[in-house]
Amino acid sequence: MVESDVSQSRLRANCLNFNELTAMAIALISPTMTAALIVPLMYSNAGNASWLSYLFGTVMLLFVALSLNQFAKRSTSAGSMYAYTVMGLGTTAGNLSGWCLVWAYLFIATAGMTGFTIFASTLLGMMGIQVPHLLLFATCAFTICLLAYKDIQLSSILMLLLEGVSVALILMLCAVVLFGQKSMIDPAQIKLQGASFSGISLGVVTAIFSLVGFECATAFGEEAKDPLITIPRAVIVSLLLTGAFFVLVSYTEVLGFIGYKTPLDKVDAPLNVLADMMRVGWLKAPISAGAMISFFSLALSCLNAGARILYPMGRLGVFHQSIGSSHETNETPHVAVTVMALLIFLVPVSMVTLFKLEILDAFNDAGTFGAFGFLGAYFLISLAAPAYLKRRGQLAPRDAALAAASVVLLLVPAAGSVYPVPSWPVNIFPYIFLGYLAIGLAWFMVLRNRPDFAESIRNRVSDDHDAVMIDSNIARPSLVKADRIVA
Repeated sequence: MVESDVSQSRLRANCLNFNELTAMAIALISPTMTAALIVPLMYSNAGNASWLSYLFGTVMLLFVALSLNQFAKRSTSAGSMYAYTVMGLGTTAGNLSGWCLVWAYLFIATAGMTGFTIFASTLLGMMGIQVPHLLLFATCAFTICLLAYKDIQLSSILMLLLEGVSVALILMLCAVVLFGQKSMIDPAQIKLQGASFSGISLGVVTAIFSLVGFECATAFGEEAKDPLITIPRAVIVSLLLTGAFFVLVSYTEVLGFIGYKTPLDKVDAPLNVLADMMRVGWLKAPISAGAMISFFSLALSCLNAGARILYPMGRLGVFHQSIGSSHETNETPHVAVTVMALLIFLVPVSMVTLFKLEILDAFNDAGTFGAFGFLGAYFLISLAAPAYLKRRGQLAPRDAALAAASVVLLLVPAAGSVYPVPSWPVNIFPYIFLGYLAIGLAWFMVLRNRPDFAESIRNRVSDDHDAVMIDSNIARPSLVKADRIVA
């Protein structure tokens, strides 16, 4: 049962504006991560259609974003995407969505930690310094925990500055490559030479890995200024900006590697290679530094967003009640932040020490795992949107078609993750994720059979709607009826 002290805990209201919300979403998408490490993986799958895979992935996720915004423009709270699924499909599906998002943010944060370690090691190596990976993991985890524990606004401003500097450096290199060629037009890419449907399908799976995270703005509903306006805009703007960036960067990197002795998909640091090829080697150090701080920013963004999924789940009694508490002074979900930071530290440590993975392999595997979690949550929110609108009597044919298109498009990367069958061990990743979902579902079914849990859900949802939920059409907190919430 959730105690009264938890029920009164709140996060800092009206502290995040549109720019800060967008910054956190872009930081979680992490444009630098894709430019620095993922484009070679994309090229290995889609070849000259890499840019098209990113374009298709952006359009596909735009349908998901529009379904998500059916909720975001009408209501908001902390951890909103989790709450939205509850509102549309009931508690069990909502908890499953939260379960997926915790997994997603945890593993994408792991990708951030490993990426930070890769580029920190590169920079330190330039100075002749060798630092153990575990020490770099601990440094990153402690620092992001401290920032997220202390002040969400400080975190968002820092992420905006860090990612902005990194993206500016990459765009500078792209300009050098594009204008340093005999022609900016690559006929092989325009004509999709050598591309295949299966390759593009696998490329879209990679694009999902690159683009996931645009929804994280909805997790800060309790802290946003004018949330019914700023959050929907941040969702769309972050997705479109990063999608356009990925199309440009992938096209540029493929163009830049034409005629190079090593194929793009065999290169670990494509930006550094391009800098050498274009005789701007002085960009290598700042680009590596920008990549390092961008990966740090990614881990911080995942920590903030993931903690705000754990927070309402703690308030609703899904996890221990302390996870649903907030710091009296900082007004941050300090317990959820601490728990999430500990998990973010332990996962990469386990991958490297227990499973003996190379750091780059740990990065790739973590990103793949994280993409599965986002796909699960995106499927559920796409199904929840029409159910929610129908309950409100506002479902239009266009809305139903939008949700249907979102679900159908999401089937492309879902199917592409299992067929053609990937190589070992990626071929078992979907089944590991399904096992994780089964554990979560079993736990939620146990909770449903507890009378005190059902009563706690009713009381908590009612209290949260009175205090935090905002409805654009009605004055009273009747967005979700309690008897539907526990369905």
